[in-house]
Amino acid sequence: MIKVTLPDGAVREYNEGVSALDVALSISEGLARKVLAAEIDGQVVDAFRPIHKDVNLKLLTWDNDGGKSTFWHSSAHLMAEAVQSFYPDAKFAIGPPIERGFYYDIDFGEEKITEEDITRIEKKMKELAGKKSRFARQEVPKAEAIRYFTEKGDPYKLELIDGLEDGQITFYTQGDFTDLCRGPHIPNTGFIKAIKITNIAGAYWRGDENNKMLTRLYGVTFPSAKELEEYNAMIEEAKKRDHRKLGKELELFTFSERVGQGLPMWLPKGAMLRQRLQDFLQKAQMETGYLPVVTPHIGNINLYKTSGHYEKYGADSFQSIKTPHEGEEFMLKPMNCPHHCELYKASPKSYKDLPVRFAEFGTVYRYEQAGELHGLTRVRGFTQDDAHLFCRPDQVKEEFKKVIDLVLYVFNSLGFTDYTAQVSLRDPENKTKYIGTDENWEIAENAIREAAAEKGLKTVEELGEAAFYGPKLDFMVRDAIGRRWQLGTIQVDYNLPERFELEYVDSDNTRKRPVMIHRAPFGSLERFVAVLLEHCAGKLPLWLAPTQVKVLPISDKYHDYAEQVMHSLKSLDIRTEMDDRQEKIGKKIRDTELEKIPYMLIVGEKEQEEGKVSVRKQGEGDLGSVDIVAFATDINRQVADKIAK
Repeated sequence: MIKVTLPDGAVREYNEGVSALDVALSISEGLARKVLAAEIDGQVVDAFRPIHKDVNLKLLTWDNDGGKSTFWHSSAHLMAEAVQSFYPDAKFAIGPPIERGFYYDIDFGEEKITEEDITRIEKKMKELAGKKSRFARQEVPKAEAIRYFTEKGDPYKLELIDGLEDGQITFYTQGDFTDLCRGPHIPNTGFIKAIKITNIAGAYWRGDENNKMLTRLYGVTFPSAKELEEYNAMIEEAKKRDHRKLGKELELFTFSERVGQGLPMWLPKGAMLRQRLQDFLQKAQMETGYLPVVTPHIGNINLYKTSGHYEKYGADSFQSIKTPHEGEEFMLKPMNCPHHCELYKASPKSYKDLPVRFAEFGTVYRYEQAGELHGLTRVRGFTQDDAHLFCRPDQVKEEFKKVIDLVLYVFNSLGFTDYTAQVSLRDPENKTKYIGTDENWEIAENAIREAAAEKGLKTVEELGEAAFYGPKLDFMVRDAIGRRWQLGTIQVDYNLPERFELEYVDSDNTRKRPVMIHRAPFGSLERFVAVLLEHCAGKLPLWLAPTQVKVLPISDKYHDYAEQVMHSLKSLDIRTEMDDRQEKIGKKIRDTELEKIPYMLIVGEKEQEEGKVSVRKQGEGDLGSVDIVAFATDINRQVADKIAK
C-alpha cells in the first residue's frame, strides 16, 4: 500500500501502481471526467502514470495552469497528426504549449500552406479528436529512437535526440502519430472539443537565422465550444486594444525604416507620457533613499566580458564598435548593471554606507531578430527603470521587501490589480547556463522565497526562468481582458559583486562582498506603455493622460473665452488643449471622444456670461455646468488622491 496526500491534507491509501485517474475516480466520477493531468510532488505528469511510492498529489483540470498547459501540449500533437495525414513527408521540429494555446514548427519542404489548407487541417483535427485516441507513453532506448527517426528522415528529432541519454527518451503515440516527447499528455483526444488554428508564421530552427526557416502553425483549443466563442470575442477586443493601433491614433510613438527596425521614436504626447511615468517613479524612489545616476550608452567590451553579459548575450547584441585605436572595442550596452558596479567602486564603502541604491532610466540595446519585433513589446532599443541596490547580507531580505512594496505601489497606481509573483529559479538539469556557486544560488533563492512569503504574495515557482547571474521575483500581471504579461522584476545577485570585486569594510575592519539587488518595477518603459495602453484601451488615467482636458468653443464667437479657460487651467497645472477648428460642436465632441481625452469643456453664450464651463467626461457624458476654479480644484484633487493611493 502507498499513501497519497491531497492538497487539503487528506491522506488516502491505495495499492501500489494506482494512477491519479484512479484516485480521482475513488473521489467521484464527475471529478475523474475532468482530470487532464496530475502534479506529483511538484512535477506535472500524465494522469494515467502508475504511482509506486508515497506522494503528494494534486489533480489538474482545465481550471489549473498545469491542466491547460497539458491540454494544449496534447493539442499540438493532434495538430501534427492532422498535418501528417495531408503531408506525409512533413518533418516536425518542436510543438510546445504557450501562454494561450500552442504551436508546432514544421518543415513542409516545397509545400506552401494556404488559408484553405488551414481550414481542412482544423476539420481533420476535429475528426481525429472525436476518435478519443489514447496518448500512450513509451520509454525508448537511444539507439531505437535514432533508428526510428532516421527511417522517417527527420533531422530535427535526430538533433534533439543527440542531446539526450538513455533513460531520458520517451515517445508518445496517439492514433497514427508518434512523437519524441517528454510529456505529459491528457488521457485521450476526446477532451478536445473546440479547435482554431490562429496564425501561420515563419521561425528559424532553434531560433538561429543561419538555420532553415520552418513554418510555425499556432493554434488554440478548448474543452467546449462556448469557451472558443469567448476566446474569439477576446481576440476581437484585443484587436481594438492593440497598442500599435492606439499609439498611432493617439499620436504617441512612431517607427521609421530609415531610423531602423525596432527603434521606437516618441512623438510629443508620447514623450509627455513617458516623462510623467518617470517623474512618478522618480519621486517614489527619492522618498525611499534612491540616488539618481546617469551612465553612457556604450561601454568597453571588457566591461561586459567581466560581467558575463558578453558571453551570454553577445550573439543577441549589436556588433562591437571599433575605434581608430588598435584593439579598442566598445559595445552598445545590453544592460545597465555593469556600469552601476563601476559606480559603486568609484569610492570606498563602509558597512555604515550600505545600502547604496543607484537608480537610472537607462537605455539599452539588444539585437532582436526582425521577425520577432512587435510594436513596443519587442524592440531593439528600450529604456529600463533600472536600479541596483548594494547591501550587506543581513540587509537583503528587508531591502527586497521594500522593493516589493514599490512594485505594488506602481501596479496599484496604474490599475493593475490581478497579478502573481513568479519565483524564477535555475534549471537544476542545466546549471551551465548560469554563473556562481550552488551555495550562493541557494541563499539567494531562499531570500526571495522568505521575502515574498512575509509580504503575503501569492507565488508560483518556475524552473529555468532565472537570470544567468541570479534568481528573480517576476510579477505576472493579467490585463483587463485576461492576458498575462511579465512586468516588474526583482533579482538577487551574489555573482556580479564577486566578478567586479566589489567590497565594503565591515564593523570588524575586514573587507566583505556586498549583495546586489537588481529591480525594475516597469521592466521597460516601452513594454510597460504598450501593456498599459492595451489594459485601459487607450483611456489613460487622468493623472497620466498627456492631455487631461480639451476646451470646445461652440463657435468662433466664443474663441476668446475658450482660450481664456484654457490658459486658466494651464496656470493651475492642468494639461489643456483647445479645439479651435471651424467645425460643428457635435463633430468636435465625437473627435475628442476618439482621442480618449478624460474631460472636454464646452463653452458657448451661457457659459461665457456666467463664467462657467459645461463638463463632459470620457465615457460618461454630460456632468453639468461648473465654475472654472471648482472644476480645476476637482481635477487636481483627483490626481493627488490617485497618486497618493
